[in-house]
Amino acid sequence: MLFLIVLLALHAAGCGSAGGGGTTWRFAIEEIQGSVQDAYAQEFKRLVEEDSGGRIGVTVYPYGTLGTSDQITEQLHLGAIQIATASPGHIGKLIPELQAFLLHYVLSEDPRVNRELIGGSTRLRQAMNDLYLRKDFRFLTLLPEGEQVWTTKRPVREPADFDGMKFRVMTSPVLLESYAAYGANPTPLPYAEVYSALQLSMIDGQVNPVFAIEEMSFYEVTDYLIFPGHSQSVTTVVANGRFLDSLDAKDRELLNRTVERLDDYIFKVQEEYNTARLQIIREKKSDVKVIRLTEQQRARFREKAGDVQARFGALAGPGGKQFLELLLQEVEAARRRVSARTEAPRVKNGRVY
Repeated sequence: MLFLIVLLALHAAGCGSAGGGGTTWRFAIEEIQGSVQDAYAQEFKRLVEEDSGGRIGVTVYPYGTLGTSDQITEQLHLGAIQIATASPGHIGKLIPELQAFLLHYVLSEDPRVNRELIGGSTRLRQAMNDLYLRKDFRFLTLLPEGEQVWTTKRPVREPADFDGMKFRVMTSPVLLESYAAYGANPTPLPYAEVYSALQLSMIDGQVNPVFAIEEMSFYEVTDYLIFPGHSQSVTTVVANGRFLDSLDAKDRELLNRTVERLDDYIFKVQEEYNTARLQIIREKKSDVKVIRLTEQQRARFREKAGDVQARFGALAGPGGKQFLELLLQEVEAARRRVSARTEAPRVKNGRVY
């Protein structure tokens, strides 16, 4: 009912039009105010409104304003909103290949490599363009949000520690399979219900970047913060296909330029947010226990994750295996480029340093 009311209200306001002869772009995000996605959307708003001289306004809708993530995706498809963030865990139900980003130990643990992948892989961008086009969406960019961290009520250092644990995941077959492979009881729940479910012991743990753990107060109702190095949180920024196709050359260039300018900005923001929010958690809950898995401990999880990777083709359909192979190739290519830059000698006044 809420979804229907919101949808009717947006259409009553006029899709993409604003008073005074201007234009409004509606941008919905899957996180609350103060999040990494909110920082991205607010800076997007500032740049578009500034560069268009106020001719284009941007309205940002935080999570919950327009319903759940699935409802946001539906409204984007219908054109009630023009731009949205869409995480692989949700839009992966429409585009199964994207769930490759949810597989454990696929993206690099080195943030420099992931930054290079996001900004430097034209093959990956083209593949994602093609996937989104099939659903009449338009892929704009990948948005990094930091390392995925487990918050649990008991310590986890090896897969056996997950035995029987009720662990919240998004409604993704890949995530369900991944945590089941560790021995957990994966439990899909909407984001807004996670805190109360932890508080009432309906679930025993969940996974999110540190900034989200702090802003949603998940640390208050769990005892451990566990850094397994298994996954990086990424989401995508997506436009409605009809909206994008309707833009004239000037506004299309404005949109593309804004998205490109935000790539470096948001990478720095997510690093700052996650570092600062971890300190806030430590200050607010001094007895929180932080566990960083050793390489030997990670190897045990990596072995279990490899079994799920091997079944990805069956989980994600015919194109899933091909997309995963491309992603792995591009991650390795990004790693080599970063390594080459890091190891390259510096030359000054004819001398090598």
